[in-house]
Amino acid sequence: MKKIFICLILFMIAAFVWVPLWMLSSGTLMGPGELSENLAPVLESGDGFAAWPIFARYPTFQAYAELLFDTPQFFNVFWNSCKQVFPIILGHIVLGAPAAWAFARFDFRGKKVLYTLYIVLMLMPFQVTMVSSYLVLNKLGLIDTAWAIILPGVASTLPVFIMTRFFMTIPGAVTEAAAVDGASPIQTFLRLGIPLGAPGILSAVVLGFLEYWNAMEAPQAFLKDQTLWPLSLYMANITADNAGVSLIASLITLMPPLLIFMFGQKYLEQGIISSGMKD
Repeated sequence: MKKIFICLILFMIAAFVWVPLWMLSSGTLMGPGELSENLAPVLESGDGFAAWPIFARYPTFQAYAELLFDTPQFFNVFWNSCKQVFPIILGHIVLGAPAAWAFARFDFRGKKVLYTLYIVLMLMPFQVTMVSSYLVLNKLGLIDTAWAIILPGVASTLPVFIMTRFFMTIPGAVTEAAAVDGASPIQTFLRLGIPLGAPGILSAVVLGFLEYWNAMEAPQAFLKDQTLWPLSLYMANITADNAGVSLIASLITLMPPLLIFMFGQKYLEQGIISSGMKD
């Protein structure tokens, strides 16, 4: 009886997750007239409830053709997202991993103070640092450029925190044996730290991709030119006239994070577990 109750609870939770996804998928096959009829009480009058059938009455790929062949702005914003997110993730690996290794394996003056500062910065919401970041980026002439999103993203402290906790779980005997064999600190990091800490690095990559692919506040604050906007800002204004295109754009926008999460779920779980371990 207890197992049946637990299964029922899990089914209800899964339904809350999958029903919106099903509605999104089925909505992409509805024609303009059907979508307008279903969404008009919400998008036009604003005083009713939207109707949403399980399946489209008259399935059509008209909205797909309109988005993929007649909406070049979509490809522009998709490319903007790629140009902003992938350099940030690369920066997390190139800069964050060595910093995390130093925190985890080396003792140096001011280490605890610096690490505490990292944690404080990690806990600060974007709204706290938005004004100061804007002033610095404006002084450097980076407002309205992709670098206004990339550079603050690369300097994020969360990946360093996650990778540091994971590097701490590597047995000290392993690095000591490498030192005895004559390996330099850089060689130890490249040949042992990265392979053994790969799950922690990948978990930071997954979290970073999910965060910056869906980021809205930083692009809105630092990018005035709408031609530089990423996908996360493309669906800001949904009306009954463009609902079909917006639904398909939302579905396509969802695909990369979903694939990244499915690929890195195992590493993400390991990273979260290691981040909660004590020294």
